[in-house]
Amino acid sequence: MKNIFENTKIAFSIKKDSELERAYFLFKMIKSDPLVRIGTAITNFALKAHLPVEHLIRATVFDHFCGGITEEDCMDTIDKMYAKKVHSVLDYSVEGKETEEQFDLAMKKTLKILDYVKEKDSIPFAVFKPTGFGRFEVYRKITENEALSNSEKNEWNRIEARYDAVCKKAYENDMPLLIDAEESWMQIAADDLIEKMMIKYNKNKVIVFGTLQMYRWDRLDYLKNLHKRAQEKGFYIGMKIVRGAYMEKERERAEEKKYKSPICIDKKTTDLNYDAAITYLMNHEKMAVFAGTHNENSTLLLTELAKKHQIKKEDMRMWFGQLYGMSDHISFNLADQGYNVAKYLPFGPVRDVMPYLIRRAEENTSVAGQTSRELTLLKTERKRRKLAK
Repeated sequence: MKNIFENTKIAFSIKKDSELERAYFLFKMIKSDPLVRIGTAITNFALKAHLPVEHLIRATVFDHFCGGITEEDCMDTIDKMYAKKVHSVLDYSVEGKETEEQFDLAMKKTLKILDYVKEKDSIPFAVFKPTGFGRFEVYRKITENEALSNSEKNEWNRIEARYDAVCKKAYENDMPLLIDAEESWMQIAADDLIEKMMIKYNKNKVIVFGTLQMYRWDRLDYLKNLHKRAQEKGFYIGMKIVRGAYMEKERERAEEKKYKSPICIDKKTTDLNYDAAITYLMNHEKMAVFAGTHNENSTLLLTELAKKHQIKKEDMRMWFGQLYGMSDHISFNLADQGYNVAKYLPFGPVRDVMPYLIRRAEENTSVAGQTSRELTLLKTERKRRKLAK
């Protein structure tokens, strides 16, 4: 099975030669930490100064990692991937907003996507980010047991109403909904609200999925305790399992505020934690897993668990997910073998999506082995295409 990840012809089948060259250039740049830091600083300055750089960003990093500015923009990419059996998850990746108007807009975007994709087999999930629906500070106060002011209580009620509106629409449309995870110091509030939605909408099957970041050492215990409550209250559990996206911020804050870091001691522990989570989900009934991973070993483990439990490749309780622009060797080769695979396809205005793109670049820099793997596969495919001409 592992050899399937080496098939670059399948992995890059939808990429034109020019797109392959752009990918090679971008990952060469991302491999250099100084270049990423300098590029990030220059980009942030240029955007704040309203310099005309959006066209350049759009032609390079944006078009590699994003589907477009609107849902409609994304359809060409979605159709190309679906022709190779790879599904898409439309992800409105606008971050860092603070006003009620912006939160309502994010909710309306998600509701629109739920209706927009209702009849599209190529898009099997909707998704939203907790802080897309409400202020981070309100989540933090609840998570850290601080009293809310009356206006903050009203804010929280509106946040809960947004969650419920979107989860209700997902339930009515029979479309699973992925809810992302964020920093640990706001996550308890989000987790409690997601569980509330699971109790309400996951009575007969999984509609609402939470997210577990397994670089946190406490997440496996959280999953086990959630399972106990699910058995008592009679609801299904859906979980997207990822390694995590805020490691440096988590460690810095823990050190600054003098509490134990929520992050596993090393990568090996994180990997073991991740594999334990997908194993736990596969070992129990009334659970569904969306394995968000760029790790080949974890991917292979899930395929082996499926065989062990006699779960068919196309069973809707088991999905593999990767980010658009990364790990095509996993996504396209798995889909070619008949597994359920979905690419997270971010979209939104270039300026508003930049925080997401910067985080992608920084994460790739911190995981040197992954960037090297991307470059090796791209080199292999470039060579294969030259020899085939």
